[in-house]
Amino acid sequence: MTLPLQRKGRYRGVWTAFWFCLLGSAMIFLPFQIVDGGLFIYAGDFNSQQISFWQYANDFVKQGGGQFSWATDLGSSFVNSYSFYLLGSPFFWFSLLFPSSWLPYLMCPLLCLKFAVAGAGAFLWLRRYSRGRNMAIIGACLYAFSGFTIYNVFFNHFVDVIALFPFLLWSLDEMVLEKRYGWFAVFVALNLVNNYFFFAGQVVFLLLYFFVKLLSGEYSLSLSHFGCLALEAVLGVLMGAVLLWPAMLSLSENPRTVDLSSGFGFLLYSKVQQYFGIFYSLFLPPDPCYMPNVFTDGVFRHTSMTAYLPVVSMCGVLAYLRSRPRTALRRLLFLCFLMAMVPVLNSSFYALNSSYYARWYYMPILLMCAATVQAIEQPDIDLKWGMRATLAITLSFAVFGLVPVQEDGSWSLGVAEYASKFWLTMLQALLALALFWMVVTFWKGHRRFTNALLAAVMGFSVFYSVLHIAMGKFPQWEGDKGYREEMYLAKTQVQLEDDGFCRIDTAGAQDNVGIWLDKSNLRFFNSTVAPSIMEFYPSIGVKRDVSSKPAEQLSGETLNALRSFLGCRYLLAPLDDTGKALEQIEGQIGWTRQEDQGAYAIWENENALPIGFAFDSYVTMEQFDGLSDGEKVRMLLRAIVLDDEQAAEYGDLAGELPQTEWGLSASALQEDIDARRAHAMTDVWADQSGFGGRISLDRDSLVLFTVPYDSGFSATVNGEPAEVLRVDHGLMAVECPAGESTIVFLYETPLFEESIWVAAGAAAVFAVYLVLVHRKRRKLPAQKGETT
Repeated sequence: MTLPLQRKGRYRGVWTAFWFCLLGSAMIFLPFQIVDGGLFIYAGDFNSQQISFWQYANDFVKQGGGQFSWATDLGSSFVNSYSFYLLGSPFFWFSLLFPSSWLPYLMCPLLCLKFAVAGAGAFLWLRRYSRGRNMAIIGACLYAFSGFTIYNVFFNHFVDVIALFPFLLWSLDEMVLEKRYGWFAVFVALNLVNNYFFFAGQVVFLLLYFFVKLLSGEYSLSLSHFGCLALEAVLGVLMGAVLLWPAMLSLSENPRTVDLSSGFGFLLYSKVQQYFGIFYSLFLPPDPCYMPNVFTDGVFRHTSMTAYLPVVSMCGVLAYLRSRPRTALRRLLFLCFLMAMVPVLNSSFYALNSSYYARWYYMPILLMCAATVQAIEQPDIDLKWGMRATLAITLSFAVFGLVPVQEDGSWSLGVAEYASKFWLTMLQALLALALFWMVVTFWKGHRRFTNALLAAVMGFSVFYSVLHIAMGKFPQWEGDKGYREEMYLAKTQVQLEDDGFCRIDTAGAQDNVGIWLDKSNLRFFNSTVAPSIMEFYPSIGVKRDVSSKPAEQLSGETLNALRSFLGCRYLLAPLDDTGKALEQIEGQIGWTRQEDQGAYAIWENENALPIGFAFDSYVTMEQFDGLSDGEKVRMLLRAIVLDDEQAAEYGDLAGELPQTEWGLSASALQEDIDARRAHAMTDVWADQSGFGGRISLDRDSLVLFTVPYDSGFSATVNGEPAEVLRVDHGLMAVECPAGESTIVFLYETPLFEESIWVAAGAAAVFAVYLVLVHRKRRKLPAQKGETT
């Protein structure tokens, strides 16, 4: 697998790969940026999360002074909520050079930069495994423009991972084969801090890569050399774990991260289509992320299942596998394919989580690029056989468009949901193979062969990438037409009075509007928010997985009772789509129409409660859980919810609510709201450091705060430390004495400061290690000179 590599000028060409990938990606995205008037409005996650998060995080970091984000759902740790998405990305930190208002316009240039870095990194690693520089450049372009990369533009931050991974693999080779110390630790740290979720899979892959090459005889190292490798791995993890430890503590309480498979679920996918989908993904360009077309009876949507290489498809890979039976590369490729086919092995890249994903495919794709490069370069490999096999397999997929289907008594051809899209995908795949056949047939052996092949790869990559993005973008064109006005322009056009703090909700609008207005929003799309939010919403019958959308599951009085309880002061709806908002508040007390602002009609809720208020009654968790969902929401306004231990300790502050007072009539709703307002916080403030205010009580009481519980909060009442209680299935409360009191909650992300100190200590040890290694390397030539 490993080819001789001359040290002098061995990496000449890395900038060529960088610029080719930058140019190719610019040609892909520029048409869409022009169509969208400077923005790039794609679809789904890209619009709702990526554009919103990047501009918001830019603002948040530059403001400084704290770690709590009020605009993230009901409020969450900024570090834990955004470390998965962007906080550790070097591309994000580079974006801080620009104003936050520029970020929506910089999404395409930043994507182009990521593609370019991916190409440069792939070239560095591939250069060792290619005979010529030009073929390494072609391999780098195949990696940068693979179906996996184009597909995951939808998620944006996945492209950061794709861009940085080749440097990690390159640094491992350099450490083992060239004894170049230091780089491995640096890229371990960089990949870990960039994204801890993907790094877990990278660890599994690197272990496979290392041991397969070791057992194949392509790696050989002494015990001391292995010790240095292990030390760099450990130091890299410690330096890069600055975001990992806080995130792990938070994720350990997140129900989405502890769902394991069992029994047959470890060994077999429940749907046979899953196997066909995996195989199909190797040969044909991918469908848009949210629109699987052929295989729908399985888990395909948003899974990143694609390993397509533009132009070459599987031609080089199949030819290489047939001709090189005992190389580490062949063994690794077969091992990766096996792991993709066995659920428990596939999930080993995601800590054995039962949710299916194929988001590790970018790693074997880099190996596929190496196999392709070698198959093209080495004359004893029968590339034409690989081309014939790939063509035959690709043509066989046409059966999915020709098989007869009977539905509702009528017959049709094909199982694809959209036949035209299926045949367009087939046409792309066959066009690519025809292009590759022509280049190989008419140019191979010619001195300009690599130029012709590079032109084919670049041209087709732009063509199929534009088609892929267009097929994902334009079906949502109508729904996203108001994006600029409802999101970007709303940041400056919509100004809401909040008296220190308030929340909003939206109806008929985009997700995450609140993040542009820097307001806590009941409709929020982020899967790594405070775990207590994942407890609170389900406790009242509202599903909370990747997003919070109570208005889609509650209605009428129940919905508006929840809005009042959570302090939702404003309801926003696009001016051209106010129907949902009017339906939600029809017949509900307290809502008044305000002056329109920007693209929004706005209603104000006079019953929105402040962030904190006292109770004189409680119900137990068991009593609360026995109510219907609608009754639970109403009960939140009448009594605080305590567990048995809390009830025993604090029952004298809030007596148990008598059964005779459990009546939850419509007329009682306003009474409950008024009762809470009578003993509510005033002079409220909320910022990145926490929140606080004043309260006046007639008696010692428990004061509830509609803020998600987080162990990072510490509270003081009149300057004295107070215990923070977890009540109401995930909210917070403190004991407060009678009279005037000042309550202050301050927030520090748990383990974040400790992680910084550990990273700093590891960096210091790493610096000493580099000095010692440098001194040792300087002594070796001198010692050799003395012995000659």
